[in-house]
Amino acid sequence: MKFFVATSVSSLFALANAAASCSEAARFGTITVSPTSFSAGDSVTINADFTCSQQMGYAPTYTDYYLEVPQNNNGHEPPVLLARRQPATGAVSDSFSVTIPHGYYFPDAGYNVALENTYSHSGSDGSTIFQVGGVYAPVTLAATVNN
Repeated sequence: MKFFVATSVSSLFALANAAASCSEAARFGTITVSPTSFSAGDSVTINADFTCSQQMGYAPTYTDYYLEVPQNNNGHEPPVLLARRQPATGAVSDSFSVTIPHGYYFPDAGYNVALENTYSHSGSDGSTIFQVGGVYAPVTLAATVNN
């Protein structure tokens, strides 16, 4: 019994130290996009790292990846869904390629590829609830020429 308690305490300290090494900004994951400059029809690779998400209690149940205009959105630029995925339980990474859809992209607009992490927690009555948090990576997207 003493060995079990010592192992449990040791495990808790290891988990606390690992979580302490993660920044608060990484609690929903981190994302990289390659290349960071592209046009509609181009293929891009998206990599997500959920190591800190797992350690901090925000392990993803579902992930959605969007192309979005984060600021100065003129109301005509709703987010474009690039992918919806369901990582395996305990997965610490996700990597895939996606073709950028042929949408109407505006000149001089800043774009992000956003990752929305839907994770589960226990509600006040013990039932499962889903909450969403996100991170993003800035990208450069060539404007679509309107004819």
